[in-house]
Amino acid sequence: MAHYALLNDNNIVYSVISGVDENIVQTDLDGTQIGGSSEAWEKFYATRPWLNAASCKRTSYNGNIRKQYAGIGFTYDPVADVFIAPKPYPSWSLDENYDWQPPTPRPKGRGWYWDEATLSWVEA
Repeated sequence: MAHYALLNDNNIVYSVISGVDENIVQTDLDGTQIGGSSEAWEKFYATRPWLNAASCKRTSYNGNIRKQYAGIGFTYDPVADVFIAPKPYPSWSLDENYDWQPPTPRPKGRGWYWDEATLSWVEA
């Protein structure tokens, strides 16, 4: 089963739905054949009025399509063709792999959390 991220006009994911695998071809109500590729199904879901999507993009749990599985609030970058997680803290920046990085690396070990007020890692 395939999954598709529904995007608003700002390329923000507002819903993720289960859908048809890209290799499936079906006949629409008007007799038109649809499917056969991810792009065809993306177009199909984006044009369903009840879904109210500006666009639609395929996503996958294992992260081999568009970097990572899309979630509500993620942003789709059409140039890089990736989903980007919401920014966790104002001080963090996006790296070249489209991952958010803190101003200072996380210390080794468990039990550390980021304190935005002090811009530092705090041991729990």
